[in-house]
Amino acid sequence: MAIARTLAGQLQIYLTKYPILAVTGPRQAGKTTFLRSTFPAYRYVSLENPDIRDFALNDPNGFLQQYNHHVIFDEVQRAPQLFSYLQTLVDENRSMGQFILSGSQNFQLMHNISQSLAGRVGIFKLFPFDLNELSKGGWLKEDLAAQLYFGFYPAIYDRNISPTNYFADYLETYVQRDIRSLQNIHDMDAFNRLVFVCANHAGQLVNYNQFSKLVGVSHTTIRHWISLLKTSYIIFELPPYYNNFNKRLVKSPKLYFYDTGLLCKLLGVQETQLNPLFSAWGAIFENFAVAEIVKKNAHNNTSYDFFFWRDSNGHEVDLVYKDGEFVYLIEMKAGKTIKSDMFKHLDFVGDLVTDMPVKKMLIYGGDTNQLRTNYQVLSWKNLGD
Repeated sequence: MAIARTLAGQLQIYLTKYPILAVTGPRQAGKTTFLRSTFPAYRYVSLENPDIRDFALNDPNGFLQQYNHHVIFDEVQRAPQLFSYLQTLVDENRSMGQFILSGSQNFQLMHNISQSLAGRVGIFKLFPFDLNELSKGGWLKEDLAAQLYFGFYPAIYDRNISPTNYFADYLETYVQRDIRSLQNIHDMDAFNRLVFVCANHAGQLVNYNQFSKLVGVSHTTIRHWISLLKTSYIIFELPPYYNNFNKRLVKSPKLYFYDTGLLCKLLGVQETQLNPLFSAWGAIFENFAVAEIVKKNAHNNTSYDFFFWRDSNGHEVDLVYKDGEFVYLIEMKAGKTIKSDMFKHLDFVGDLVTDMPVKKMLIYGGDTNQLRTNYQVLSWKNLGD
């Protein structure tokens, strides 16, 4: 069952503004289903197909004569020679919405776009389902622990695949295949150790020297491998905010996974073990809330820059961003009961902001929203609204 993805409306708008649109994102996020259902009038061509790829690589002129208008090219980074020919074609034609490009390897796709198609492409990211999309499909779990465990990848829901089996296959097939196609890694055992180390440090500051000791490779190699995991949309980093708040602040980024189901798999936690007593419960919840806001930002094409704030005395706000009118300070607390001390860091940091009005938000593990005088309290279920 194909559900309406949030990003569809944005692509329809920008189809009239650019000759080419590009959609990237993790493997298995639903890009093919999304593009084919959103643009049924477009021909679909997959460059994963060896015969199609051979045609594109060895006869790009003939290929683009056959597929010259209203075409979706999937996994287009597999045929990098096409990009220069596409540039000539769209510059001569000058009509909007001619082609839609899709790919799961962001580095290769964006490199080819920047080399040949800069200024001609509207770029978008499609992630696994966000909460609003799950709700539309009738798949949103009532129980927070179940939702964190199942994660958000479409196949788990529309094909009814066990999360345990799905994420084992995902790690072996997609993570390792993508990484190997980007870089020849000689020590896959060490690389796999890094993936598990990242899982055990989700929501924490990145310490390359510490990771180097735990994995047994140089900190330079750690930096490179982390960049590969980011490029493959497995993890992302949240940078610290230190532009205007005049304090001694930490300057290391924090690390998160895009999907909590994959994170739970890497942590080795079973669904029955995932509850508020589990040692990583708070970290998994924070990861979920931050990743949800990041996904929502991408799917709505709002392009906000997100940060966290922490000083050397331990005062911290989990997420900070500006929308041009307000500074938003957001705390994530996994507890189901709202307590007054949950707001103390919001108040401390809020008092330091002097250049813009502040909005303070608490996202928590309970079910009830509250609009308090100084705070908005939001249930995890309503984070997608």
